[in-house]
This record gives sequence, structure tokens and C-alpha cells, in this order.
Amino acid sequence: MSNRRPRILILTAGFGDGHLQVSSALLHYFHAQQVNQVQIIDLMKEAHPVLNSLFSKVYQMSTFTSQLGLDYYGWSYYMTRDSNPSGPVMRYLNGLVKGKMLETISRFRPDAIINTFPFGVVSERECVHAARTFTVITDYALHSRWIHPDTFGYYVATNEIKDMMVQNYNAAAEKISVTGIPVRPQFYTTAAEAPLRRAAQGTAKGKRILIMAGTFTVFQQLVELIHLLVDQEVCEITVVCGRKQQAYEKLTTLFSGQPQVNIVGYVKNIHDLMAASSCIVTKAGGITLSEAVILKLPIFILSPYGGQERENARYFKTNGMAQISSNVRQLAEQLRDFLEAPTIADRIREKMAEFHKGAAGELIVNDILKTLQNYQDANHDYELMLRP
Repeated sequence: MSNRRPRILILTAGFGDGHLQVSSALLHYFHAQQVNQVQIIDLMKEAHPVLNSLFSKVYQMSTFTSQLGLDYYGWSYYMTRDSNPSGPVMRYLNGLVKGKMLETISRFRPDAIINTFPFGVVSERECVHAARTFTVITDYALHSRWIHPDTFGYYVATNEIKDMMVQNYNAAAEKISVTGIPVRPQFYTTAAEAPLRRAAQGTAKGKRILIMAGTFTVFQQLVELIHLLVDQEVCEITVVCGRKQQAYEKLTTLFSGQPQVNIVGYVKNIHDLMAASSCIVTKAGGITLSEAVILKLPIFILSPYGGQERENARYFKTNGMAQISSNVRQLAEQLRDFLEAPTIADRIREKMAEFHKGAAGELIVNDILKTLQNYQDANHDYELMLRP
């Protein structure tokens, strides 16, 4: 049999952009190793497009209902966090997509299957093509739904998660690598320039607050925060509205007479904006937090939603890399204190520098390729030339 490059199947989901971004980052690093047969599949979308749309809307609505005291997503997260990974809930969720998954495997014949979402996994026993299975956990907290029988290797963000997997789920320590969470490669190339950009693109005092509009479930909270910061007159403010066109138009009108307030819509170069900022106000998604760590950008989080975001936020606060506020006025006070005390920023950036483990996507891809090389058999003959 002639030598060939391995085929890689990445399983993901579109509930938020984070899982898709992790998948895209892994794709980039596989291509950098000249492994081009890589397929990304949103299993639920492919298997049940109508049900997928319904689940997505229910997930999105949870951020609004939580403000009314109906935090059903948070409740379900904590109720099932320590449940049996092989129990009925996980069997049901995996069963929803198993047919499509096995069909995809049969057609694509992957050598490695990588999970970036906590359900829809296939075990090596079920994969007739002897593919190795891997899971990339995309949060700074552990939920039992990430644990799957027969998974060959896990890639996690922290030593704490690894310890929990070993102690609570009897996972083999040698199968768990602490790599961090993969992010887009632009953040690594931009990181070296971040200090100069902050100094050059900020105000005369070099202070710019970057606010992600998606952080605010209630639009009026965002408006109130901007007014409070404008009144302090200590910084520039950049608000990223993303695809929220209505919010963009309203904010542009409301703050048209405020030169220190910059309102932008969807931007592809968010890494450039982050690199030029003094701090960021954002949701506590695992990928955004990881991006901020790479750029050594202090983080401020307003009332994180129950579930993985709350646990992510708590982890970052405990480790001195973020501050959490329960209301807008408290957030404004935290930002004011931060801007007036440069030593706070220095301390946070030192913590982030110590925490950063390198290019997670590159570490994961190289480890998977080496694993495939080491465990090749008569039906899997590779020619892998890892780039330095």
C-alpha cells in the first residue's frame, strides 16, 4: 500500500460560535502540516436540521429568560454536571446523531475523529474503520457530558480539569493533555504587537475599553455603561455590535456627538481591536477568554449566565485574570479603578503570561498526528513530516 496522509473528521456544533472557531483553528494547523483531508461536520445540523434550529433558539432564549429568573439552561447544567456519562441522557443525545455519524464515517473513512462538542461522539468499538477518537474540551470547567467511553485522548484547558477527570471519572492520566483551548492563529501573530498597539492607538493616556455588545442581554444596560464611562472622561470606548444591526444603529445615533465612543458592527479583525485595547468587557465563553489570555488583555465580566460561562468566569476570577460584576454600576466602578491603577493591569498580564501554555491548536494537532503514526497498522500507512 502506498503511503498517504491521514484523514481527519472533526465533529462540532453551531450552538454559539465557539465550537466552530475551535474546529476552524484545528483545521488551520492540520493544513499547516500538509494534512488536507480534513472534514468538519455539524452533526446535529446535518442529521436533524429542524431540531437543530429549535435547540439553537432554545439555547439563545435562555440568556433572556435567565434575566427573568427562569434560568433553565443553568439549572439543567448543574443538575446533570456530575451525572453518569453513560447514563440515559447522554445515550439519548448521542442517539440523535449516531446514524448520521456512522454514515459519515463509512463514507469518509477517517483515521482520527475529533470531538469539539460534548455529544455526538462515537466510540472506537463502534467505528469499524479503527479510527482513533479524541475530545477537545472547550471550557475551563468540567461537565460529565464531555466524558466518553473509549476516548483515546483528551485535550483540556487546565490541570484542575485533568485532576477532576482522573479523580471523579477514573480517566487515565496519560490520556489527558493540558494544552489550553485552540484559537485562531491570528491571535498568536498579533500578541507580540499588542503592547505597542495599546500605546499607539489609545488616547493620550493609552486607555481604551473594548465592549462586546453581546455581553448585555438588556440593551439599556449597555447604554447606561457607556454613559457612565463617558462621564468619567478617562478613556476611549469601542463597542462591537457584531451582527446586531439594530443595536448598531441605535448606538450610533445615541452617541454621535461623543468622539471618544466608537461604534462598530461585525468585524473580522477582532484580534486587532483586542490588541489595541486596555481591557475587554465580554461574556465568559471559553474561546473569548482564551483569546484574551494570548493577548494578555484584562477581562471584565457582567453577571455571567449559569452553566459553563459562570464556571469559566469563576475560574478566571479565582486565578486573578478577570473581574466579575453583578450590575452595571459596579462594572463601571471596576473599570474606573482599573484604568486609574496601572499596577492592576500589570498584575493581571503577569498572571496571564504564567497561565498561557502556547499555541493549543498546534500542540493538539502535532500530538494527534504523532499518535496516529505510533499506532498505525497494516490498513493505515502514513507518511507524516511534522514541520518544526
